[in-house]
Amino acid sequence: MRLITFSGVDGSEKSTQLTLLKNKLEQEGQKVAYFHAVEFSLASRFKKQTTADDHDGRAITQASWFTIFLRKIFLFIDLVRFRFYMTALHKENYNVLLSDRYFYDSIINIEYLSKKPCRFLITETPLIIKPDLAFYFDLAPETIMSRDRVPEQGIDYLRDKMKLFKTKIDRWDMILIDGSKPQESVFQDILNKIDT
Repeated sequence: MRLITFSGVDGSEKSTQLTLLKNKLEQEGQKVAYFHAVEFSLASRFKKQTTADDHDGRAITQASWFTIFLRKIFLFIDLVRFRFYMTALHKENYNVLLSDRYFYDSIINIEYLSKKPCRFLITETPLIIKPDLAFYFDLAPETIMSRDRVPEQGIDYLRDKMKLFKTKIDRWDMILIDGSKPQESVFQDILNKIDT
């Protein structure tokens, strides 16, 4: 089973391209599973349960040291849970697992909230199953903010997270996708990388 991941800042068209790829692979007769690292995460589930009554729905851009610590613990547990998930998919004869965001995005989010590199996470990185292909969608924050639907966190948030991603692209063997191209061209770039 191939693991293909899509990473990048909010609004960089990851979900759109993943849907196009999922549809194409399914039309070719492949059995495709969908994964979303944020929806899968225990941290996200915990946040939903504990803030259901008083959370106003806005995205989080700050966190206490304790919340960050919990996110690190939850990430470690999620990495173990994901291995069981992959095993189950393999037994069900899936050909491909497409991930909208991945644990790479989770690490970037923790580092963003921490406002410093997370040395603790270095020991966890080997637990991450290395994707067969890890795409990073590169799109200028200014372009993202000029669209009809913009991330509520604002341009500084996008810039800061993009800087964090750029420090990890080589380390994580990510394939850079130019998100400024037309949608069809971006999709063709993805297909070209998958076929090689």
